[in-house]
Amino acid sequence: MSASLATLDTPAAIVDVPRMQHNIQRMQQRMDALGVRLRPHIKTSKCLPVIRAQLTAGASGVTVSTLKEAQYCFAEGIRDVFYAVAIAPGKLAQALLLRRQGCQLSLLTDSIAAAQAIVAFGQQHHERFDVWIEIDCDGHRSGLHAEDDSLVEVARILSEGGMQLRGVMTHAGSSYELDTPEALQALAEQERGLCVKAAQRIREAGFPCPEVSIGSTPTALSALSLDGVTEVRAGVYVFFDLVMHNIGICQPDELALSVLTTVIGHQKDKGWIITDAGWMAMSRDRGTQRQKRDFGYGQVCTEAGDWIEGALLTGANQEHGIIALETAENVDITVSFPIGSRLRILPNHACATGAQFPDYHAVDAEGGVHTWGRLHGW
Repeated sequence: MSASLATLDTPAAIVDVPRMQHNIQRMQQRMDALGVRLRPHIKTSKCLPVIRAQLTAGASGVTVSTLKEAQYCFAEGIRDVFYAVAIAPGKLAQALLLRRQGCQLSLLTDSIAAAQAIVAFGQQHHERFDVWIEIDCDGHRSGLHAEDDSLVEVARILSEGGMQLRGVMTHAGSSYELDTPEALQALAEQERGLCVKAAQRIREAGFPCPEVSIGSTPTALSALSLDGVTEVRAGVYVFFDLVMHNIGICQPDELALSVLTTVIGHQKDKGWIITDAGWMAMSRDRGTQRQKRDFGYGQVCTEAGDWIEGALLTGANQEHGIIALETAENVDITVSFPIGSRLRILPNHACATGAQFPDYHAVDAEGGVHTWGRLHGW
């Protein structure tokens, strides 16, 4: 049932549907132009209507960060699911159950020990798991280096052990630390080149490696060529956020997620406007703190979503947010931001802020508000 912003309790997570649809089309068109499949990472939204919009636009399969997300997608008829976190041996039974139910679930590993565990479990249960090998392209997180001797050994263990080696994957997470087109293009090429090189090493050793999967929103939107790549996994592009804005890959009018909040008080001597959106609503993510522009806990907008320049959520307690103005001279905050008035806060990190809420309130082009459930847990 459609509602309106005025009827919502606060704090509430708001999705601007036209902006979201624009973002989905933008990424899909980019991937189509570069000739690769888009397998969106649904950990940003964890929300079926959002996932459906991505698939309708042309995405192929989904990427998940938890097996609960995999179960959620499969229960809704989405069969091609990549669990893109290195599988813990204790979760193989859950993965097996999903596959036996008909889910085309593929797994990830980046070590000899984990590959051996997958093979042993698969052989014990007569299951040929689909497995990817994670490549470290930038020292940001997990994975094997493209030149690591273990890379071919992991491929050998999986292939000779009866598993299906799907390919290699990587994620250029260090792209979040960049903010120029030149640097982003260089990292995108590094991401592509090293992952393709890893696949070539495996093939030269005599093992199949049909797929090359890369993905981060900044590099996906910055790559000039994806030669040798078969698919891209990107996630936060669906909503974008202030970190992405600072990186330089989106504009303010592309930020699709915000938190609706109510002014509940003032501290006139400090110039503070107090709201009911603290860190329980915004999350504690301070991802812009190390970037060229620090947005505190979020950028303040009008209730309609218009950016209020110089107004930031500078502090956050559990259920109290503190808004400060960069230029507070000659501004009576009790008049300009009266108690009971409502504002929207744009988050630093859409994934973290979305995770604070059980539902999104999706605002369509006509201003109607629809409640979209959101998955929680592992």
